[in-house]
Amino acid sequence: MEILKELLMTKPVVGTVDWIGIAKASRAAMDSLEFAEIVHGGLRGDHHCRPGRPSKRQVTLIQAEHLPVVAGLLNRKDVQPEQLRRNIVVSGINLAALKYTRFRIGTALLEGTGNCPPCSRMEENLGPGGYFAMVNHGGITAIVLEEGTFSVGDSVTPIEVK
Repeated sequence: MEILKELLMTKPVVGTVDWIGIAKASRAAMDSLEFAEIVHGGLRGDHHCRPGRPSKRQVTLIQAEHLPVVAGLLNRKDVQPEQLRRNIVVSGINLAALKYTRFRIGTALLEGTGNCPPCSRMEENLGPGGYFAMVNHGGITAIVLEEGTFSVGDSVTPIEVK
């Protein structure tokens, strides 16, 4: 495991926040934000944010580089972040490497808790095959360790590998 830690941190990579979104209610449209507050439980204003109720899925992240892959698998020109129902789209960093790592987004400290598998909503949002197109392209989930704020354009920086 120590070798893996060394490999993952050999070349520090910093990603960038490209998009932020919340849904104020279940099945509600995603609102695109330029700035957000991360509180214990998730992104303030998101219907999944439940301070005081433990969840390994407080914040969801997806790689911008996967959006064209999902679109290609669906024979579409593109897909939009709000269709994928993740809170944060990041670019320039491999989110799979952050699955069990602590990382900063703006002033908040998060810890990756695992993969973010697709749900049945992908069929509704992306059409037939949407669920299958998202398999292994759904990003990761994270918990909030320290509250903070962040904006589109802020850095996503790994802190430590467990």
